[in-house]
Amino acid sequence: MSLCIFAGGKTATVAASLFTLSWTHSVEMIEWQEVWRVNSQGLELVEARVKGSGAGMEPPPDAHLVDGWWVYVPPLPPLPELRLAASGATISPWRLCAAGHCRELGANAGVPVILKPCP
Repeated sequence: MSLCIFAGGKTATVAASLFTLSWTHSVEMIEWQEVWRVNSQGLELVEARVKGSGAGMEPPPDAHLVDGWWVYVPPLPPLPELRLAASGATISPWRLCAAGHCRELGANAGVPVILKPCP
């Protein structure tokens, strides 16, 4: 499976079935990471990690601390797509890493980015 990225009228394909999406929280300035799997049901959230807590971002009770990260598995069914919308309030865009390569997404406020399995 591959991941398709739609942004600003353009499409990019990432030849990977597993990717990490990371960003910095706009209020707490703490990094978040999510590991996603692309499969026939959609996008499956495999794991989430956060480097701290506060402003509505407390890790759940089942989270465990690993090398400074609170790690947990959110109870979320596979999603048909992810829509990322840049607010302009964050200090950095999203960072998507897969198969040893990373790219920035959503650097421009108001321009939506859609992630979904490629047909």
